[in-house]
This record gives sequence, structure tokens and C-alpha cells, in this order.
Amino acid sequence: MGTMHAWHAVERGHEVVQIERESEARGASLRNFGQVWISGRAGGEELETALRARELWEAIGAEVPELGFRANGSLTVVRNAPELAVAEAALNRPDAAARGYRLVTADEARQINPALRGLALNGHGGGALWCERDAAVEPRTAQLALRAKLLASGRYTFLGGREVREVIGERAVRDDHGDVHSGDAVVLCTGASLGGLVRELVPDLPVRRVRLQMMQTDPLGEPLTTSVADADSFRYYPAYASEALDALNDGQPQAPTAAQHKMQLLMVQRKDGGLTIGDTHEYDHPFAFDVLEDPYEHLAGVVESFLGRPLPKIRRRWAGVYAQCTDKSRVVHRQQVREGVWLVTGPGGRGMTCSPAIAEKTADELGW
Repeated sequence: MGTMHAWHAVERGHEVVQIERESEARGASLRNFGQVWISGRAGGEELETALRARELWEAIGAEVPELGFRANGSLTVVRNAPELAVAEAALNRPDAAARGYRLVTADEARQINPALRGLALNGHGGGALWCERDAAVEPRTAQLALRAKLLASGRYTFLGGREVREVIGERAVRDDHGDVHSGDAVVLCTGASLGGLVRELVPDLPVRRVRLQMMQTDPLGEPLTTSVADADSFRYYPAYASEALDALNDGQPQAPTAAQHKMQLLMVQRKDGGLTIGDTHEYDHPFAFDVLEDPYEHLAGVVESFLGRPLPKIRRRWAGVYAQCTDKSRVVHRQQVREGVWLVTGPGGRGMTCSPAIAEKTADELGW
């Protein structure tokens, strides 16, 4: 979020100082799938933001090839009649064409993504919901690539290992080194850090923190040509709300582990061939400080059933925390907290997808 605000400001001819509490970004900006995820977004403002962000990601990716932008699309696998009914209901949405929805058979899904050898038709029919507009970038290197491009402009300064501690009057902040930074505008993109200065500025901030678990494998040894989801994602993303989803929830509960950890499968292949796989959702504080094995075992089983082969060795496991608006109708919490000072936080799991468009809207509203 902070880097994308810097990007738009520099693109519009301004000089920018970006202050980052870590020497490099280490939070949810890196600990995600790198998916530009259109398929499950709520209709209206959320979808419009995601579609605009997808245009921006593609344009920035052409300018910064190291982002690894690729228009890979996604397949959400359905394996029985109730899941198929939810996919069919999604096709009837008025915005289905904007998302690039298409229902494909299991054979067609394997033609689109040959690595999905485990998909097979059953007595009810199966297949996948194809979303042509989904895309991906490389989350672990995106910040570095964007920063290198910004530095080349000559109008950008990056100050890592500093934390903003105080807002001073109008349009100025003091960091924990005691240095004061002033400008025409201050934008506080605080990520999942919602205490300290943020609490002082907005004591009743309508934003909560969410924790998730993910993992990454060794190289698969073959291309995974699309992102992949399972039908549990229907239960998580607002685009799939329908009577068919109600029937699915009533008649086909999630597996106990998936229900306990509020899980869905999302999977995308990294440039090195490894698979990023997740995820869980934890909302109640205090968060666990360790990662649990049951969710990983569940995800591995689902993925192996789709691939028809054992997973490569798990190389990394991690947890991450992001900030989410408690009012789920809002894409992000954007609030003026002082004259010339804005707080932008709480995009939820949409941060990677929507950050370019969120930052663009901030720039437009502030008249940059």
C-alpha cells in the first residue's frame, strides 16, 4: 500500500519520502499469494477497484518486468452437483462477463492446466469455474523491483528501519530517530500495525487484524498454468453468495479441519516452479504464536487430489497478519486524521490485488 502510494505520487511528478519500519517490507505485502484476484470480489465498488487495479498491475508490470506479472487466470475446481450449482449461479451474475467467468468440464480444465491430472468426471459431473481476468505477480520480490524503479526516477527516497511515532501539526511527522519529515501531504499506510500512533490518532478505528497460515513447496517440475482454488473458496468470497451457496453450506459442510480453521485452497506457482499454497483465517485475539500442522495436511490432501501426484517437499511454512475493515462493504479505510494527513489501512485479503487502485484513488482525492 505504501509503495503504491509512492508510485502514483512519483508518476505524477512529485518527490516522495517513504518511511518503512523494517529495513525492507516484511509484513503481509510479502506473505501472500501474489494473486491479482478478480473472481471472488463483491460486485460494485470492490469489483470495480479490483478490475482497475488489474489494469494498473499489467501496465506497471510492462514497465517493471521484474514484478513477474502474468495473466494466468484461475480455475476453481468443482467436484459434485452442489458445488457445480454455485458455479452456475455465479455465471448468472450481471458482472460475470467482466470477470471472465466460464464453466468448463474436467477435460477442458485439464486442457487449460495439464498439471491437474487428478480431476475426473464423476456421477454428478464436475469441472471448474474459469476466471480469465485473474492474474499474479511475485510477492517476495515486487517491493524490491518497484523500489528500484522509483529510485531511478531521482524523486524518491527510501528510509528503512524507521518508524513514524508522532504527527506534528500539519503535514509533518517525527520518526523514532528523532527526525522530522514534512511535505504537502502525509499518507500513513500502517498495514497490520494498529496500536501506538494509529490508536492515538483513531481510538475507535473500524479495522481488525486477521492471521493466516501458508506454505511453499520445492519446484513442481512442470508448469501450473493457472491459479487454482477449491470450492471452499465459494464460502469465503462474497461474489458467490446465492441460494445455491446456502444449499451447499446446509447440505455439504466443510471438512472438520477446514471448518475449524476457516479454510479455502488457493494455489499459485512461483517463478522458480514452487507452489504457494494456503490458507487459514484466524480472527480471535490473542493469535497463536505457532503454526499448526492439521491445516497443512488438509491442504496437501486437496492439492494432491487435484494434481493426481504427491506434492513436492514443503520448503517453507509461515504465518502472516493483515488488517481488514470490519465494515466489509468498504474496500479500505481511508480517513483524514489531521490537516494534510491521511490514514489508509484495512484492505483485508484484497491488499495485494487492489493496492494500485486504492493508491490511485487516494491520489485523485488529494488532488496530486
